[in-house]
Amino acid sequence: MSRFKGGCKDSLAGFKVQTAEPTVPYGLLKAARKSGQLNLSGRGLKEVPQNVFRLNIDTPEEAQQNVSFGAADRWWEQTDLTKLLLSSNQITLLSDDIRLLPGLTTLDLHDNQLSSLPSALGELQNLQQLRLSHNQLHSLPVEMCTLENLRSLTLQQNLLENLPEDLGQLVNLTELDVSSNQLKSLPSSFGCLVSLQKVNLCHNQLSGLPDSLARLTNVKLLDCSDNQLTEIPASLSEMLALEQLYLRHNKLRLLPKLPAPALKELYVGNNQIEQLQTEQLSCLSAISLLELRNNKIKIVPEEITLLSTLTPFSMMTPCSVNRLYLQAARIFCCPYIIFSMCLCLFFVEEPEKTDGGDTAMMLPSQARVNVHDIKTLKLLAYSDKQAGSIPEELFDAAADQSIATVNFSKNQLTSVPPRNNQLSDLPSEMQNLTKLRSIILIYNRFKSFPDVLYETLSLETILLANNQVCEVDPSRLMKLTHLSTLDLANNDLLNIPPELGLCTTLRCLSLEGNPFRTPRAAIVAKGTDALMEYLRSRIPT
Repeated sequence: MSRFKGGCKDSLAGFKVQTAEPTVPYGLLKAARKSGQLNLSGRGLKEVPQNVFRLNIDTPEEAQQNVSFGAADRWWEQTDLTKLLLSSNQITLLSDDIRLLPGLTTLDLHDNQLSSLPSALGELQNLQQLRLSHNQLHSLPVEMCTLENLRSLTLQQNLLENLPEDLGQLVNLTELDVSSNQLKSLPSSFGCLVSLQKVNLCHNQLSGLPDSLARLTNVKLLDCSDNQLTEIPASLSEMLALEQLYLRHNKLRLLPKLPAPALKELYVGNNQIEQLQTEQLSCLSAISLLELRNNKIKIVPEEITLLSTLTPFSMMTPCSVNRLYLQAARIFCCPYIIFSMCLCLFFVEEPEKTDGGDTAMMLPSQARVNVHDIKTLKLLAYSDKQAGSIPEELFDAAADQSIATVNFSKNQLTSVPPRNNQLSDLPSEMQNLTKLRSIILIYNRFKSFPDVLYETLSLETILLANNQVCEVDPSRLMKLTHLSTLDLANNDLLNIPPELGLCTTLRCLSLEGNPFRTPRAAIVAKGTDALMEYLRSRIPT
């Protein structure tokens, strides 16, 4: 009986599905021996085939055959594998046999399912580029920190909670991306990565940055956005090469004091900054782009105009009427002007009157018109009144005073005043802004394309969506030889002149939501290139 059972036990062996070892087409391996490069990306691999690891060890099949070799088939002159691309597979485990490829300079394993890495990775001493993003890594082997020739390490979109304390041994690393992980702190040796030029730490849980960052004197770009930072160490000012600093979506209450001599772009939008202090602004001696959108800033100080190198200046924030803060007279010093969803700086409605129709005697601090603020501080303020309208005498007093700041906060303005409410025109003096590159005028009341924009030859971007523009002049637009983006969506254009297709510098043209019949919506939906080609085909010959 036992012999019978034993026989039954093996009787189904021939029907069992055997898991075949993944293989690589022989032609790819043969080519890899010659080129030193092997690309196995996107092949559905769940593990790395063994013959890949042994590529430079095993004797090729052709060498075992009794055939003569031409000059192109001299297998003994093979090249060591230096570049192995395994991205976008389903690899869950990397074997220790990776050590059999010591000549690798590039190893790409991004977009797999790796949860750990072998310690043998540290034996690839020629490795210069290691791509491990979009995996499920919880930690890194400490042996990886011995890769002294590593130049680029990308680890974004993993599950890392910490980095090895020995990370600082990677002294030749120039690029490090650990964004979109779960890091709460950085190792104290982070400052030893003295060759770094680009560092991405965004989308983590960092509550602070180590002072040792000051030693990273070659870093040009540092991205710390989307963390939990409440302050920035003053030592960052010692990062002498720093040009771009991203601090968006944190918990900063003050603009960091950063006298970094090379800092050109500072992004601190979506924080909790309440005021701009002269001390912080004066440090930004080389700044050309300052982003402050979506903070709690109430007043822009006049010192902002001392930033002589400033080109774009963005304080756009989705705000209700009674929380609109804009620098008025000085705004035209900034070549990047945003009037998006903004009312004109002067709101006017009927003045409030007392029950008896007269103005009661009051202290200067209680007066509806603060003459001192208007004349001395160039400040037009009517805030914290819970008022439904702005008094007419306020504007009368400010008529000739070159107002710099307007504050109408904490009121109950429920409607747009009838005069000077939403922008319908732009001053002709704007053509003197010879460095103006972008202007955003969406959600205003323009009924025609502003004439001054045709004369502002430096413009690259014009956003005029959601207005009432009824026509545009292609012959004048063609003067704007730098214009690449034109947004006229949701206006009142009844006709699109075919000559618009001759504005060959346009790379993005938006016309959706207008009442014209031609071109048809299907053509507009095909994108700018198809639209421009259609328009040119309609030009009369």
